[in-house]
Amino acid sequence: MDFNAYRHIRFARRGRVLEITLNRPEQLNAFNAGLHAEMAQVFIDANNDPDSEVIVLTGAGRAFSAGGDLEAVKASFDDPAAFRVTAREAKQIIFAQLDCEKPIIAKVNGPAIGLGASIALFCDVIFAADTAKIADPHVNVGLVAGDGGAVIWPQLIGYARAKEYLLTGEPISAGEAARIGLINHAVPAEALDECVNQFADRLAAGASQAIRWTKVSANIGLKQLAHSIMDTCISYEWLASKSDDHREAVNAMLEKRKPVFTGK
Repeated sequence: MDFNAYRHIRFARRGRVLEITLNRPEQLNAFNAGLHAEMAQVFIDANNDPDSEVIVLTGAGRAFSAGGDLEAVKASFDDPAAFRVTAREAKQIIFAQLDCEKPIIAKVNGPAIGLGASIALFCDVIFAADTAKIADPHVNVGLVAGDGGAVIWPQLIGYARAKEYLLTGEPISAGEAARIGLINHAVPAEALDECVNQFADRLAAGASQAIRWTKVSANIGLKQLAHSIMDTCISYEWLASKSDDHREAVNAMLEKRKPVFTGK
């Protein structure tokens, strides 16, 4: 695997475990065009990496990922071609995770927001620091949860709970997320590395083919569901991205004020 091909992601090996770290810490690992493009490729490369059996995904600094980079979002207001690229990559990120035969463990070290939450929740096993929060606040910036949230949240916590969080963008604490089944484990922040390492080592020492193909089998239904939903979700997100409410929300966040929505 050519680690030098990546600018916004860093890598580390520990035995047969490959740790992938989103590496824009000053921006809370928010997705600009570069990181977004790299995420569309990294699980493909990791799946083909001959020196690993298990993948750990985390974020540098104090966040897992804050979601979309607002400056990048604003720059795409009047650039339809940019959204077409983003839409293609968005699908590739999710399907590359689902297609990756190696188990992917999310190590949620801090906030996982928007796309950051979707990527974490599509991992196979999710550990989070008890100080972390998870949210999909697409609606709060006038957008549809088109990058996977509308697919994965209902599968993990049921439609009633999922719609409550997706329609409000309300954040959920790691402890509550574990209690209701959105994630597997909420652990003390100081114990997160150790807990993830122990679990990753357990998988790495297991029967790798059986583990891989069990993941593949378990993901068949989820892949079918994602294929049936993602195109529609992304299309609705594109429509919402042309709304006055979306522009108002992004400008308000950049200007640090409360948005005034008009429903247009």
